[in-house]
Amino acid sequence: MADLGPLTWPPAPISTERLLLRQPEPRDRATIIELGASHEVNAYVGGARPRDELEREISATPQARSGQFVVDLDGAMIGLVQLDRRTGNHEFGPALGRVELGYLFLPNAWGQGYAAEACAAVLGWFDDAVPDEPVVLVTQTANERSMRLAKRLGFTEVQLFEAWGAEQWFGERPAAASAASTN
Repeated sequence: MADLGPLTWPPAPISTERLLLRQPEPRDRATIIELGASHEVNAYVGGARPRDELEREISATPQARSGQFVVDLDGAMIGLVQLDRRTGNHEFGPALGRVELGYLFLPNAWGQGYAAEACAAVLGWFDDAVPDEPVVLVTQTANERSMRLAKRLGFTEVQLFEAWGAEQWFGERPAAASAASTN
């Protein structure tokens, strides 16, 4: 479970112009399995997992995890956004102890601005809740969509590094309090 500091979890659902960001519900199970089993979705994050394995592991009532938001469009789950404080299992040292943004969306939701809308809403919520904490993001440089989204969300490159068999991009988005004091 993510340690996001003094936050009360779960927060109230977050509404955007088109989306609802909420806790998982039993109706989301099939989509959670699809996200994990999709080769297309997982091309840059370690690869898909076997569907039968996911079917066994994911309960009928998916577990709510601190920092995780289901992205809901018109009553149907289209993705997940996660804020997670990285612990000792992270291969890249500078991310350790930092809050990292992650996201997965179904391919039919790509290219419509949903990821940008959902991630911006979650980052806005986090900025209000913990204004003194920056957020980091790690993505493969080969993942051009993710690279564009990171920059659009205000992440700037800190460094490039090799891990998981590919070149990775490590970016940081300043804490809301820091960003506000420089404006």
